[in-house]
Amino acid sequence: MRKRMFFILVILLMLMLNQSCEQSNFPLHLEIPYIETGVDYNEWALIPAGEFYSGQQNNLGKIDYDYEIMITDVTNEQYAKYLNEALKKGTVKIENNKVMGYYPGERFDGHKHEQQIKAGYWIYVPLDEPGVRLKFNGEGFTVDKGFENHPVTMITWFGANAYCEFYGWDLPSEMEWEKAARGTDTRAYPWGDEINEHLANYNRSNKLIRKLFGLDSGITTPVGFFNGREYKGFQTKNAQSPYGLYDMAGNVWQWTRDDYPDMSDRFMRGGSWANYDYNLRIWARNSSRPDYYAINVGFRCVRKASQKNEAN
Repeated sequence: MRKRMFFILVILLMLMLNQSCEQSNFPLHLEIPYIETGVDYNEWALIPAGEFYSGQQNNLGKIDYDYEIMITDVTNEQYAKYLNEALKKGTVKIENNKVMGYYPGERFDGHKHEQQIKAGYWIYVPLDEPGVRLKFNGEGFTVDKGFENHPVTMITWFGANAYCEFYGWDLPSEMEWEKAARGTDTRAYPWGDEINEHLANYNRSNKLIRKLFGLDSGITTPVGFFNGREYKGFQTKNAQSPYGLYDMAGNVWQWTRDDYPDMSDRFMRGGSWANYDYNLRIWARNSSRPDYYAINVGFRCVRKASQKNEAN
């Protein structure tokens, strides 16, 4: 048992070091060609109440209410707009090149791997880390040219949660996320059971990234990119989920809201551009501390059915 645990810890450490190296190789700011996908990232999809299959073992789950979820991840443009509004209202502040915001804290039970989350100011997004696409000019926030319609990254769970709450929304629960990605059958990916580089941005997408942006390292693609369109000679396939959502597999991991007993970590779903295909399966999960951020982590929001879109 000890040998097995040691092996698992070594693997996790290698993954963390690999991501750390990738992140350190990213320039602080970068400009790329803007790619129009034709997808409206202000749209929401209605997810009806009902049963669905959950997890790798296809356990029967049920959500007994209708809800709506963003059809794409939150973009850099949308998050910059939020930060500018929040800055004017005084709900965020800039401190040591970090965007900070207040969080009321959580109950702490002292379990082995539980982090104490006290009431106070927590980081939303760093402004001086390689890979961040948001810039603060002393008065407001802007986005690196070409990244406006890419998913915002380098956002902590606190920063993702604050965005959703600012407009009266929520992060999705894992169950809400999974039903929106899978529909009511037992598919492994949002579009079906097979995967290739024409359906998602993952670790086999290097040729695509080189063709689009002239870069040798992985990077995000615009939200809704895999919609059946052709870009610079690269033909994508329509990778929407049964309810019309884009990028529910690949591009960036997505924070979820669940706060489980005995632990402080938050879970992410969907896989990212840095991951292998098995991490993109609907039941795959990742987790980290709520103050964690990375170049391949983003989010989207949910809301009550027919709730007014206050961000538009």
